[in-house]
Amino acid sequence: MKIIKISSLACPSCIIMNKVFNKMKEKYSFDYEEYDYDLDNEDIQKFNPGTLIPNYIIFKDEKEVTRIIGEHSESEFEEIIKEYL
Repeated sequence: MKIIKISSLACPSCIIMNKVFNKMKEKYSFDYEEYDYDLDNEDIQKFNPGTLIPNYIIFKDEKEVTRIIGEHSESEFEEIIKEYL
């Protein structure tokens, strides 16, 4: 599984979700790439991120399987990613 994280330093929801994402990285083994919505705009266009952030795009076997968009509790986030580990 791989997660593409698109967030921004100026986004309050992104700051809140950083803590949740960091806990998941410590707890589970998965690949990830992190992009800044404002600074990496050209790089993220291939993921079609839309305008809502944070945006976590989950890939399984190199295919997008789901997206987690916006704020979620740690338990909600964990339940979603556990489906694809």
